[in-house]
Amino acid sequence: MTWLSVALALVAKNVATASNLPLMLLPFLGGGFVPAESMPAGLRWFAEHQPATPVIETLRALMAGRPAGSGLLEAAVWSAGIALAGCLWARRLHNR
Repeated sequence: MTWLSVALALVAKNVATASNLPLMLLPFLGGGFVPAESMPAGLRWFAEHQPATPVIETLRALMAGRPAGSGLLEAAVWSAGIALAGCLWARRLHNR
């Protein structure tokens, strides 16, 4: 998320618009506070397919001493993909 935040800050026109509010909202719109199964259909679909949910569920399982299962691989793939995309985007913006 750091590389993505760097790229979004480089795109911002001024300091006031540099906050990464959409990124901060992802845990609230995912399974961070309530299970996705208890959400309305549209929000449930979004919560099940966004990057914060598998990361949160993996960390929750690991801290509880349970096996993370396939959530660990999904969280790692999401994290690596976001890091790579953010890094490449930030480097391109910085070099311009």
